[in-house]
Amino acid sequence: MTDVRALLAETIDATRPAARRTRQATVRWGSHAVSVGGDAPVRVQSMTNTDTVDAIGTAIQVKELAIAGSEMVRITVNTPEAAQAVPHIREQLDRMGIDVPLIGDFHYNGHRLLSDYPACAEALSKYRINPGNVGKGDKHDRQFAQMVEVAAKHDKVVRIGVNWGSLDQELLTQMMDDNAQAAEPLEPQQVMYRAIIASALGSARRAQAVGLKPEQIILSCKMSGVQDLVTVYQALARRCDYPLHLGLTEAGMGTKGTVASTAALALLLQQGIGDTIRVSLTPQPGEARTQEVVVALEILQALGLRSFNPSVTACPGCGRTTSTTFQELAKQIDDYLRAQMPLWKARYPGVENMKVAVMGCIVNGPGESKHADIGISLPGTGEAPAAPVFIDGEKALTLRGPAIAQEFQTLVEDYIEKRFGAATSAQ
Repeated sequence: MTDVRALLAETIDATRPAARRTRQATVRWGSHAVSVGGDAPVRVQSMTNTDTVDAIGTAIQVKELAIAGSEMVRITVNTPEAAQAVPHIREQLDRMGIDVPLIGDFHYNGHRLLSDYPACAEALSKYRINPGNVGKGDKHDRQFAQMVEVAAKHDKVVRIGVNWGSLDQELLTQMMDDNAQAAEPLEPQQVMYRAIIASALGSARRAQAVGLKPEQIILSCKMSGVQDLVTVYQALARRCDYPLHLGLTEAGMGTKGTVASTAALALLLQQGIGDTIRVSLTPQPGEARTQEVVVALEILQALGLRSFNPSVTACPGCGRTTSTTFQELAKQIDDYLRAQMPLWKARYPGVENMKVAVMGCIVNGPGESKHADIGISLPGTGEAPAAPVFIDGEKALTLRGPAIAQEFQTLVEDYIEKRFGAATSAQ
């Protein structure tokens, strides 16, 4: 028998570990500023997959990602033509009223592009520098310093982004050689972990020596394996107070990419590690680029770190619910809420915290509906053709007939207006 008294006396700690104490970086464009680290919320980032030379097409995709919820958007800057296009992309976005900061992604020739095209350097709000791709031999430190000097001149934030797929091979070889001479050599995987961290921290120290302020630096050490990523970030978090950007470098496609990203990021975020995130999904044919933003938002909302959209609790279905009515209604309501959020956020502050339940039968339907702000319990197989609606925990009315979906949607709209519209009018 369960000892009920013992359970009641036991304290169950449901608090999340405190976030790391980090410096705060500020990514700006015009009067718009996005704080990263410090007391700021975990930020969502994404990246375009358009040809940057296509300024109109790139600006349109940046706009789509920003509207979906991306707070910063990274674009590839890999050629002189792409660098020349960046100011035009920024101008297009400004004309459309999209003030999302742009991040330039540089590899191999970033030192030349930033120096030769100052309008590009100015139009970007943040630079991503991969220390494994800034040059070899004696060129490495010189070309890295050249990029950092431009960032310092224009007062830009820099993410020093190490990837295990493009790790500085000279550093890795040196550390492997040193390890081989050790009395008790480490496993090669452990040496690689240490090389990734050494590349990030060593590059940060060089950036500061060149003139970048500590609060202008964000670090990342991206891997493609979940356990590798968690191991490296846990070690990196213990060794610095820079804000950290999280993300699997090649998460994959569809369910695989979504699950891998969620597993990795959730483990770290639950430990208080991570200040910005990106879900690097390979789009499936015909899938919108914005799907990676949707997944990132859902991860933060599921962990209770941020609220972006009203939460819809929906029944998964079972043998009691052979009808697809509740599935169709759940999707219709969820799609409707997401589509309306850009307008509602401006008009109804706090609406993103609303909870909606769309349930499929009498087993859990009424209970879940009572726990939501507004919920509906649809009839299961063999149940009376009636759908009770619960508002703020109380049964408000029962819907019947073929127009249940439309009537419930109207009830949701009325509820939002009464609850969140009233708060706005009182201000």
